[in-house]
Amino acid sequence: MGTKLSEDEKVLLLQHARLAIEYAVKGERLPRLDIQHLSTNLRENGASFVTLTKKTSGQLRGCIGTLTAYQPLIEDVRDHAIAAALEDYRFSPVQSHELAQLKIEISRLTKPVKVEYANPEELQKKISPHVDGVVIEDGKRRATFLPQVWEQIPEVDSFLTALCHKMGASGDLWLKKKLDVSIYQVEEFEE
Repeated sequence: MGTKLSEDEKVLLLQHARLAIEYAVKGERLPRLDIQHLSTNLRENGASFVTLTKKTSGQLRGCIGTLTAYQPLIEDVRDHAIAAALEDYRFSPVQSHELAQLKIEISRLTKPVKVEYANPEELQKKISPHVDGVVIEDGKRRATFLPQVWEQIPEVDSFLTALCHKMGASGDLWLKKKLDVSIYQVEEFEE
């Protein structure tokens, strides 16, 4: 992640995310994006998550993203906005009548850094609640929670237990087995 995004860049990313969702929900092809005239932050490869919630209840409606920066940030946001609206397996695809009730949140991620630790106690000390997003991996299984999840799960041990469940493993796997763990931070903004 390069320099922090300006307010104008954040607004532009939110506008493009909403536009992408509207086109996708209506089954229309998204217009090609000319990125040559955009800022460096928006042109550089960036990793993002797009989270959709219902404006009235704050209830999650979709969340999709990537941990790896592999395309220009603005394209990454557009792609994940569409995926959050139509491809999150936990929800049915967003319908046209829901568009006005959606709130969009974008998280721009730093590159994940591997956490070196000897035991579960040391692992807990190396994770900063409300700051770090956490990735755990066990073989081919992997799961992550954005830093925003600390609002619902404020204790490190409970956070790691829930992350193991999300990965499809026993909640106490992190206590029984040394997992591959990485942390990252986000620059988060919303409509």
